[in-house]
Amino acid sequence: MRTILLAFLFLSFIGNAQTNTYNISFENAVHHEAKVKISFPEVKTNTLNIRMSRTSPGRYALHEFVKNVYDFKATNSKGEELRVERKDPYSWQVSDHDGTVNIAYTLFANRGDGTYSQIDETHAHLNIPATFMYAEEFQHRPIRVNFEVREDLNWKVATQLKQESGTTYSAPDLYYFMDSPTEISDFQMKSFELDGQEIQFALHHKGTAEEFAEYFDQVERIVKQEEAVYGELPEFDYGKYTFLACYMPNVYGDGMEHRNSTILTDKESLSDGGMKGNIGTVAHEFFHAWNVERIRPAELEPFDFSEANMTGSLWFAEGFTSYYTGLMLCRAQVNTPKEYIEGLTGTFNYVWNSPALQHFNPIEMSYQAPFVDAATSVDPTNRENTFVSYYSYGSVLGLALDLSLRQQDLNLDDFMKLMWEKYGKTEVAYKIADIESTLKEYAGDEFASEFFKKHIYNSEMPDYKNLFRSVGIKLERKGSNYFGASVKETENGLVISNNTFKGSPAYKAGLASGDIIISIDEKQIQTKEEFESTIENSNSNSVKINFERFGEKKITEVKLGKNPAYTISLDEDASKEALKNRESWLEAK
Repeated sequence: MRTILLAFLFLSFIGNAQTNTYNISFENAVHHEAKVKISFPEVKTNTLNIRMSRTSPGRYALHEFVKNVYDFKATNSKGEELRVERKDPYSWQVSDHDGTVNIAYTLFANRGDGTYSQIDETHAHLNIPATFMYAEEFQHRPIRVNFEVREDLNWKVATQLKQESGTTYSAPDLYYFMDSPTEISDFQMKSFELDGQEIQFALHHKGTAEEFAEYFDQVERIVKQEEAVYGELPEFDYGKYTFLACYMPNVYGDGMEHRNSTILTDKESLSDGGMKGNIGTVAHEFFHAWNVERIRPAELEPFDFSEANMTGSLWFAEGFTSYYTGLMLCRAQVNTPKEYIEGLTGTFNYVWNSPALQHFNPIEMSYQAPFVDAATSVDPTNRENTFVSYYSYGSVLGLALDLSLRQQDLNLDDFMKLMWEKYGKTEVAYKIADIESTLKEYAGDEFASEFFKKHIYNSEMPDYKNLFRSVGIKLERKGSNYFGASVKETENGLVISNNTFKGSPAYKAGLASGDIIISIDEKQIQTKEEFESTIENSNSNSVKINFERFGEKKITEVKLGKNPAYTISLDEDASKEALKNRESWLEAK
């Protein structure tokens, strides 16, 4: 169980616990540098191991934050330099101190998103694992941190950390500190009260107060609809939850959940598409306040800052949250039912037309997170044929489960509420078997066993045609010509841009990523538009492709198939019962 209450109880038992102190300043922000100072008092061992994290709460892949640290220096209480050894790339072993170890270093940071830090003259956007070192043996010690804000830039501090005074904040232990991103900038702040708790929204942007007001109204409606799913808000520490939104041209699009806050970043301003484009991340991340932060997979407890973190439950933790993202936008009347229903099409096709389902079920897709969750690598992969995002896969499974339950006069809202009662409020981490047993408790053994056997432990597609019909939705195939490869225009010609889809006409014809399309049936092809038009309008079952590979001209015959893509739309001829079911599903609660 990860509760701040336990941390405070721990401190009360040990009496005068020593506090590790941190300080960060931004004199050279224009060049993306910060100066960090840390003091570890009452060190009892001769050698203290100082580390930089390799991962971050909410991420599952490794991120070598240490690469942006330099000018490391260790001193004792008198300012005398201490002996330092490096036995791995991530840590410093500091020895022969006098009971106090002081650390100083320079941090370079220039990526504003949900994982990394960014420092410039617009803000200090700090993800704590990417910013501060730690001593693992002191993980239960409280931490006090002072942010030396740039007053000349009118900077303020927004964070879930407890404010002690001015720009000094505290955390009860290392995990809470690492889980507390901080936005320091000239942001605007709005808030509202719900069930005796404060919901804050700190917005760093270049827009107007009127735009913020319109956006914040949507945020408030979303928060209330998500609370309605579970029947109550989580008990937020210090009685508040903080959105840390940074919609600036120098950041990268992202969202990352934390216990009592979330980071929201995007280049789009509210006036330039962000009013519509960014709000989905708000809905997704706040839903995580229940699902992931408190209804939490057992494999993530305790979270490991030195190794990749893996769980097979991401189809539920991330995927079901993704299902609710779109549903909440509809219930909050940010999107219309028509927009929501038709918006299902892209994700639906991505999942159910993927060859990857031959290789992995949703649990095994979740195990791929350390390799895909903002992970980086230089060697090519075959992800087009072996991976479906657990966000998308879980989303369409959440849709299927909800509509299946509704045919039994049940619903996914009440199932999620039961998961909350059993594993969220109690903060007892769950295993996959616990999700199944809870579904059995809610919907019966036969229903739950069949759903898990077919769709979780295997990759069988649910009967969406019947499920959609029950809520007045049509599911249809396009039926046009199908090639099975994506192309892009380059200076060398029209290139197949990704691995061809396994089993597709292009795959069977031996075409591969990097091949340069020269002509189709002797017709020269130079643009993506020409390519798509020629394939779509072909009256033949096969086309002759002239292409170039590694400088060699080749010819192959592609036997075109029927486009496997689906369209999802509202059924204008739906029955009254189906329309009533749809209204019950999509209406505001």
